[in-house]
Amino acid sequence: MTDSSALDPEDRKIVTLARSARARNGVPEGAAVRDETGRTYVAGTVALPSLRLSALQTAVAMAVASGAKSLEAAAVVSETEAVSAEDRAAVRDLGGADTSVLLAGPDGAVRAVVSAG
Repeated sequence: MTDSSALDPEDRKIVTLARSARARNGVPEGAAVRDETGRTYVAGTVALPSLRLSALQTAVAMAVASGAKSLEAAAVVSETEAVSAEDRAAVRDLGGADTSVLLAGPDGAVRAVVSAG
């Protein structure tokens, strides 16, 4: 467990954005990433017959499509207990191995902070 109140305000912001995306879209996961300029990209799970992306993969794709060159941090809100290897790889591809990935539950409480590496 991580004390969410001890998080940097910008990290709290991406957790809140990820939580909002999950709730607003009624999807299993919500995610948000912050790029090197401080811009944020928010997404939910994509589940189409021909395309399946986690919320975090979608947020990273949105950042790349918008011209982001790197990531400072990422957050995912989910009922899962761990950040998948595929999600960490997507963050690592753009942000590098040391990029922090925050995992929060549906209530917004951060359960873990892991590196993308």
